[in-house]
Amino acid sequence: LLFNLISSLPGTMSATAASAQDQVLSPTSEEGDDKLKAGGKRVTFPSDEDIVSGAVEPKDPWRHAQNVTVEEILSAYRQACQKLNCKPIPKVLKQIQELKDLTQRNECLDLKGEKLDYKACESLEEVLKRVQFKVVDLEQTNLDEDGASALFDMIEYYESATHLNISFNKHIGTRGWQAAAHMMRKTSSLQYLDARNTPLLDHSAPFVARALRISGSLAVLHLENAGLSGRPLMLLATALKMNMNLRELYLADNKLNGLQDSAQLGNLLKFNYNIQILDLRNNHIQDSGLAYVCEGLKEQRKGLVTLVLWNNQLTHNGMGYLAAALPCTQSLETLNLGHNSVGNEGVHKLKDGLIANRSVLRLGLACTKLSCEGAVAVAEFIAESPRLLRLDLRENEIKTGGLMALSLALKVNTSLLRLDLDREPKKETVKSFIETQRALLAEIQNGCKRNFILAKEKEETEQKMRQSASMAEIATEDGTREEEGTSTEEQTERDVKDNEEEGGTKGITVTESPVPPGTPPSPGRCISVSSPGRGHKIFMVTRVESPPEQQQLQKDTGQTGAPAAPNQDLAKEATKKPTEASTPKTQETQLLLTSQSSNEGTQKPADLSQPRTPTVSCGQELEELLLDASLETGRDAP
Repeated sequence: LLFNLISSLPGTMSATAASAQDQVLSPTSEEGDDKLKAGGKRVTFPSDEDIVSGAVEPKDPWRHAQNVTVEEILSAYRQACQKLNCKPIPKVLKQIQELKDLTQRNECLDLKGEKLDYKACESLEEVLKRVQFKVVDLEQTNLDEDGASALFDMIEYYESATHLNISFNKHIGTRGWQAAAHMMRKTSSLQYLDARNTPLLDHSAPFVARALRISGSLAVLHLENAGLSGRPLMLLATALKMNMNLRELYLADNKLNGLQDSAQLGNLLKFNYNIQILDLRNNHIQDSGLAYVCEGLKEQRKGLVTLVLWNNQLTHNGMGYLAAALPCTQSLETLNLGHNSVGNEGVHKLKDGLIANRSVLRLGLACTKLSCEGAVAVAEFIAESPRLLRLDLRENEIKTGGLMALSLALKVNTSLLRLDLDREPKKETVKSFIETQRALLAEIQNGCKRNFILAKEKEETEQKMRQSASMAEIATEDGTREEEGTSTEEQTERDVKDNEEEGGTKGITVTESPVPPGTPPSPGRCISVSSPGRGHKIFMVTRVESPPEQQQLQKDTGQTGAPAAPNQDLAKEATKKPTEASTPKTQETQLLLTSQSSNEGTQKPADLSQPRTPTVSCGQELEELLLDASLETGRDAP
């Protein structure tokens, strides 16, 4: 019945009727050929001139930005607001009026704190299509999905920003993150994205992960307090294994745990050698998670430069994993372990790994429950380190004994430029120790300042040497070198070079240190003896001798006392305290044994008559460190 009913409907036919019609419409091949021949049907194409009927040019994002004026931008923005029935934002009007050069990127479009609904976002297109910016600040602008999608599409299309801040926007939703991911993937100008306190949940993370997998320009990504623990972090870490451009990754305050989350971070470090800064502060990594992170850290030969583990519930047990990883990494320069329960036992474990490491320049141990015992272990590392630049020991119970160890370590260390300690002395049972602590704190700061001066002078010397490196060596007609104008430093370097070339068979360099102005008269003179050792070691001996003994030493070595190179700090210390220096076993002979970095073996040996100083890459960095050291040490920044 149903079939008959369907068949009776208009426009339908029975199967039999359909079959019959097919036979009528589809004749046999012979019949079809005959009809084609009879009808003479042909397939023809238009001529080359007529084959293209029209063309559409691609949209030019900058067709509105040519020869535009500030007045035209203001007028266009006001008209857009009137059309969309929304009020112009006073902050935007003021910033448009202050624009100077419209042909280059302007510094910032600041919308921080403004409430941007969809209409307000749409009206901003009249500005973004005419002006590019370095920074577009959308922090705390109450963006919803529609407004965020519109703005991110504009920023992607018009290449509006190199730095974008979308932090503290909790309602951009899935569509907003999808538009943000499209922007990250497509734009070639975006280098910095700040999305702090902007939740990236499970349903939004896949879009961002897909963008990070192929992102071509993003170098800095802030995702603090974005709810990444679990699947979002897994997706991001998996994608970042293939990312070749990201340099800085900030994942603080995400409640990352010591199991799956830390395992993902460890795997990321095993495969990605391009990330230079990894900030994991204020998470729950714990000792179990640190084990995973350290497994990845062992693979970082030329990658990670800064690792921040501030406040991650670490204890002395986790320091064993870190101590095992430190000798393997060759790029890590900054390690921050502040606000963890490292304790004295943890520092003892960490010490050997730090000594074996050849890259760490800055170490943060603030509020790590250290006492004098831990400070002594840290002092041993300072005395052994030829490259440590900064150390933070604030908020620890380091009293007189620990300060004394640190002060003694700084007498032989020539690299440490800043040592942060609590300004106020710690309470002691003996009241006189309070003043002793103040004196020791002053000695420590003076030691750091001395190292600054040494580093600055060495940098200036190296700059002069680089400037004169292109000059040809002066030679006489018979090929002998002209030695008349040779300085003491250059002569010392040549002596060392000759010594190394002959297998260390030449004599030891002996120089007499001049008495610094203002120093009390001393019964003896200070002699600095330096000699290249075997392999990669350098021996430097400073001792105080009486004049007859000094003359005998000169006769034995066959050399006369030559003026010493500047900055003989160990010699100055011995000269300033002749009574202490006369002690036979403690101060009479000081031996400083420093290890060169592994890549120094092929370089020209340094001037061994000077204490070793850290190699500073440029004068600007040194000036910045000098400025930092001149400030008070009570700063609270981690």
